[in-house]
Amino acid sequence: MSEIKVVSFDAEGTLVTPDFSYAVWFEAIPERYAERNGIDFELARKTVEEEYRKVGDQRLEWYDVRYWFDKLGLGTPDSVMETCRSKVCYYPEVGEVLASLSGKYKLVIASGSTRDFLNHLLRDIEPYFTRVFSSLTDYKQLKTSEFYLRVCQAMGVQPERVVHVGDNLQFDFVAPREIGIQAFYLDRKQQSDGRNALTSLIQLKAYLADADNK
Repeated sequence: MSEIKVVSFDAEGTLVTPDFSYAVWFEAIPERYAERNGIDFELARKTVEEEYRKVGDQRLEWYDVRYWFDKLGLGTPDSVMETCRSKVCYYPEVGEVLASLSGKYKLVIASGSTRDFLNHLLRDIEPYFTRVFSSLTDYKQLKTSEFYLRVCQAMGVQPERVVHVGDNLQFDFVAPREIGIQAFYLDRKQQSDGRNALTSLIQLKAYLADADNK
């Protein structure tokens, strides 16, 4: 096995809980929409969610908060997102794992979130990372194998020397493995029995320790 040089992490659902994003998409945006249109919150939320469904999660616009603020006539998202910052929360093991790995490997973020979100999501842990990559903001694409290849090229490392972990089976496991990255599917709800599935980042730390000893 090639020596690991880079450890790559997805952000939301891997390091950061979904609470902040949920607050933005399903609380703050409908609330602003209700205020702007003089309707009650529940009607606003139903209307906004229907607009989300019309676009669907296979289009880049789905993930672009500025697109939605423009489409819904809500102004700019910065102040609204700021009101949700108290919702940013990291999974319990994240601090320990990042601290223990940061001295041994180059740590990077390879995320499908836009930088508008990443600026908030990573605010307390960004110093651990050498680079932060957003497939949407940086490359205008979802997390495909091409995106991971670009990450490797930017880091000057062969894919075989990279480990990636994330909570989306397609975007964080299948796509990076297509180019030879050692990928792990983070299944915190323990719904998978695959041998490359982890239930905690502590298991990733143990895997890397074992790899170093071989």
